[in-house]
Amino acid sequence: MADVHVPSSLDEVFRLLDEEPSARLFAGGTDIMVRSFPDMRERGSFLCLERVDELRGIHGSATEVRIGAAATLSELIASPVIADLFPLLREALRHVGAPAVRNMGTLGGNICTASPAGDSLPPLYILGAEVELRSLEGRRRMPIGAFITGPGRTQLEEGEVLCAVVIGKEQGFNFHHFEKVGQRKAMAISVASLAFGAETRRDGTIVKARCAFGSVAPTVFTSRLLNDTFAGNTLNTAVLDRAAAIVREGVSPISDIRASMEYRRQVAGNLVMRLEGAGKDR
Repeated sequence: MADVHVPSSLDEVFRLLDEEPSARLFAGGTDIMVRSFPDMRERGSFLCLERVDELRGIHGSATEVRIGAAATLSELIASPVIADLFPLLREALRHVGAPAVRNMGTLGGNICTASPAGDSLPPLYILGAEVELRSLEGRRRMPIGAFITGPGRTQLEEGEVLCAVVIGKEQGFNFHHFEKVGQRKAMAISVASLAFGAETRRDGTIVKARCAFGSVAPTVFTSRLLNDTFAGNTLNTAVLDRAAAIVREGVSPISDIRASMEYRRQVAGNLVMRLEGAGKDR
């Protein structure tokens, strides 16, 4: 077995990382604990962040909301701040695993795992979320789209910790929708997912829209051309046909044990077509 350190402050985290820079960070452990490492001890220590006070809580300023990286998914779902300001994110988190997983899993962990199927990622892209990174050298922020560079890959550097996710309060969306397709209705990893946010007029005309897809590319798929397709239009069949064609042309899915590349491509377009029904259900 490997050593597991459980620090209670960031100062202690950085002291431990200074002593052992290769220590592996985790919080809820819902991803890393199900992996099997035959050479567990040789890989070095684990550093559990779930008891670090500075990484917990949801705090608002006049313009932003700062979510501690170790906030659990259940805490975010129960938060009136998240429900009021970011209902799209709340809806996506409700689709992550089972309650036991949501009680342990953290937003920071879902981001740092950098899985193309991470359900929190498409809404965070749409909301323009930024990650806050800290190390002994200082603090930096960057858009989540720049932080995640590929499946399981991020810009997190040695000795650095993801401390928080920061989201602007003013989003301007009055219509949001999240939907995922898996191999079953619940507790399934996404075959494809869609997050959609739009500002609409009373007659249904879209002023602005943002779309983001999970599980259909190495990272979350977004497209300015796709977003522009919605502007000035309602969610009618002709517009959604054009949007679905852009999505099927733009995504770059893989085939794996859950679905083929062709199926994922088709489903991604189908999710766009289903926006017409979601709009009518508002």
